[in-house]
Formats: sequence, structure tokens, C-alpha cells
Amino acid sequence: MHKKMRVFHRYLGFFLGGIMAVYAISGIVLIFRNNDTFKVENHEVIVLDQETPLEELGKALEIKRFEVEKTENNIVYFKEGTYDIATRTANITRVELPYALDKMTHLHKATSDRPLAFLNIFFGLSLFFFVVSSFWMFIPKSSIFKKGLYFSLAGLVLALVLIFV
Repeated sequence: MHKKMRVFHRYLGFFLGGIMAVYAISGIVLIFRNNDTFKVENHEVIVLDQETPLEELGKALEIKRFEVEKTENNIVYFKEGTYDIATRTANITRVELPYALDKMTHLHKATSDRPLAFLNIFFGLSLFFFVVSSFWMFIPKSSIFKKGLYFSLAGLVLALVLIFV
């Protein structure tokens, strides 16, 4: 059993190496999602249809939580930019992650309704397998195994302290 677990652990580890790198990078990027670290500014000029009512401006510009700050001289001011009512032109500055980082963070945050959600489930189960199979790497009576149990317990206690304190 020890030999088979070591083989499964080794080759699954090699197979998941790239996926783990993507999750590690996107996890670090997600830690900074409340500020503009890693983000770049994108400037856009959008001309809207004449039929677009002012109340639908946020939806037409695809801006979540759109809120008008003020309106002066036919110019509507909002957090992301301005909209000229006369020319129907919006000047917007969006702060977004670069394309590759954006895709990686969306994979990291996938929900059950996304097509690649199975990958998150597979990855989570694989990580759980790593946890379980690591206990078959060493003979239970060895000192390394016993020390490993202490380290595992310390890691569990640390995680519980971080979660509940």
C-alpha cells in the first residue's frame, strides 16, 4: 500500500504542478483584489444610441454599482468617468487586471454554474488526496512519521486559530 500511494502521490503531483502554479498565482492576486495592485488602467470612449435614457446609463456602459456623482453643463460625472449628454459620448477609465490574470482569478473563483467548475472540484479532491496519501509516505513507527503528525497537528491548529480568532 505504501508503494502504490507513493506512486499515485508522485504522478498526481506532477500532473497538477501547472494547475497548482495557476491557483497559487491567482490566490496571491485575489488577496489584493480590494486595491489596484496588479491592475492596469484602460481608457475607453463609447458613443451611445440616442434612445439610451439617462436612467439606463450604467447598464449601457456595463458598469456595476453605477452612481451619478453630479451633472453640470450637460456633463454627467460618475466614478469611472464622464458622459456628455449632447454628443452621447462617454469617457471611461476602467481599472482591471491584465487579461491572463483576470482569466486565472475567474478560474479560481469558479462557481457550480461555470463550465470549468469540475476542474475546481477535481483540484480540491486532489489536494485532499495529497493530505491523506502523505501519511502513507513513511512507515508509521518511524520517527519521521511521528514528527510529521506533530507538524500536521500544528498546521491544523494554526488554520483553526486563523479562522476563528
